[in-house]
Amino acid sequence: MEDSSRSQNSTTPLVHHHHQLHQPIPPSRYESQKRRDWNTFGQYLRNQRPPVPLSHCTFNHVIDFLRYLDQFGKTKVHLHGCMFYGQPEPPAPCACPLRQAWGSLDALIGRLRAAYEENGGSPETNPFASSAIRVYLREVKECQATARGIPYKKKKRTTTKEDEHSSSSSSSSMHFA
Repeated sequence: MEDSSRSQNSTTPLVHHHHQLHQPIPPSRYESQKRRDWNTFGQYLRNQRPPVPLSHCTFNHVIDFLRYLDQFGKTKVHLHGCMFYGQPEPPAPCACPLRQAWGSLDALIGRLRAAYEENGGSPETNPFASSAIRVYLREVKECQATARGIPYKKKKRTTTKEDEHSSSSSSSSMHFA
């Protein structure tokens, strides 16, 4: 009697382990965020009047979407007339608007750029890859840096042999065999 119960108990973990192998691996935090961002952008396009099909989406729609997101931002960006304009740590509250931080917008564009192509869009027509988007993000970055008194300087980087090798062997697109 003891042997049969021990035998059943010893196989239980194997059965349980085997069952886990067939369960899908949950998506990474990045993949989950990318899917949420893609769905949010799709909803934004559908809510336009008239609705905008993805095939007609341009960089202008993307920039409008980024401006729309500002209303949900948490970064205080002082206006030119504000007495705290250019101060990194103002001593008192003010009525200046909250905006999306440029770094958040930059990361969002990166995820949406990838999601566009993963969902069948062509790299040549990717509105998230437009030079106008890069210009817009650079302007947001500079405006926020000035308004908040935060100097953004390009980091000087020393190049090593390893860096040269990894950058020359990397590709801007991934190919699947």
